[in-house]
Parts: sequence; C-alpha cells; structure tokens
Amino acid sequence: MIFDFSAVTAKARYNLLTGVVVPRPIAWVTSRNANDSINLAPFSFFNVVGTDPGLVVLSVGNHQDRPKDTATNIDLRTDFVVNMVDEKSSDAMSQSAIDFPDGVSEIKSLGLETVASTRIVTPRLKNAPAALECRKHSIIEIGRNRLILGEILAMYIRNEFVTDSSRYHIDSSAMNLIGRMGGSGGYCKTDNGFDIARMSYAEWLQEQDGLT
Repeated sequence: MIFDFSAVTAKARYNLLTGVVVPRPIAWVTSRNANDSINLAPFSFFNVVGTDPGLVVLSVGNHQDRPKDTATNIDLRTDFVVNMVDEKSSDAMSQSAIDFPDGVSEIKSLGLETVASTRIVTPRLKNAPAALECRKHSIIEIGRNRLILGEILAMYIRNEFVTDSSRYHIDSSAMNLIGRMGGSGGYCKTDNGFDIARMSYAEWLQEQDGLT
C-alpha cells in the first residue's frame, strides 16, 4: 500500500511515521525557563546527527497557540541537556509529558533530582545513565516543524557503563535504555541486541565464493 503524503493530513503522517520509524531514541530534555526554573520534557523525534562537531537534533512542536516551553527555553537560554532514559525512569519520563500548569515543576512533582552540569548552566538529571550537555547551534523552521540543532559540549556517562575510558568504549546494553515504538504508549527495551561483524569487500567476495 502506498500513502501519498501530499494527500493525507499531518495527523495521518504522524501515525504512519511513528509506526514505521522505530525504535526511536528518547531525549529527556532539561532546559531553563525565563525565570531560571528547570523544565523537563521528553521527545522521540530526536537523534545524533554529527560527530565533528558532535550534534543532536530535536524536533519540538507547538501547543495550540505557542511553541512548547522546551523550544522557547532553548532559543532564549541557548543551553540544554539531553538525558537518556533507562527502564527505571520510564514511568517518570512518560508522566513528564503531562501538560503541567505554569509554575508547577515537573521535576519536583515527579520526585526527581538534578545535579550541576560541567560545561553549561542547565543541570542534568541525577539518575540519568548518560546525559549530553548541549548548546544551541541553530533552529530551522520548515512548515510547522521546528528543528533544533544542538552542539554537544560534554557527555556524562555513569562510571559502571564505561568499559574502557582510554578507547571510549561504552556498554550500551547495560544501561537498559528504552526507545519509542509507535506514537501512543509503545516502548521497547535495548538490552537484547545482537552483533553483525562488518566485513571488507575482499571478505565479502570470499564469502560469495564459498556460497557457490
């Protein structure tokens, strides 16, 4: 079946994309409001998009009549933290998407704690297994999409997940991170991965010869 994106609604595109582009990593973003209080919100339209420099991209939508607080805060304060989400934090992460009234802290309401970042003012979540300290690089608006590019200035990783600091090797599966599946309440675990060894062209040719 073919779906012509020019002939369907934005909601239909959302349903299709979130059903097919899976799993999606979750950015649990801390940002600073205009009064310096800390906002917390999750986004699954997110990924790393560069290493030289390190870059992440967030797609942050709008409320009915205004940009979401995260977009406003990053544009104003310029720095933010992408906290990675493990299974233990899944309920709190989901609840942080609730539309809390102005002046009500998601962090305090959910019993979470923050600690100071190393390169930026915005703090990270204390219990995050890993966190990316970011600075706004640019914001691109395309239609009703707002793409926020952030440069990664520093990365925090809990010590037990660093297997070889000299070679920058991380035990990804041990972090028990979760990802998004679909657009409603679907999630997945990341502790049951598998490896496929990369091969050179010469190795591939040798393998093909062995099959004939």
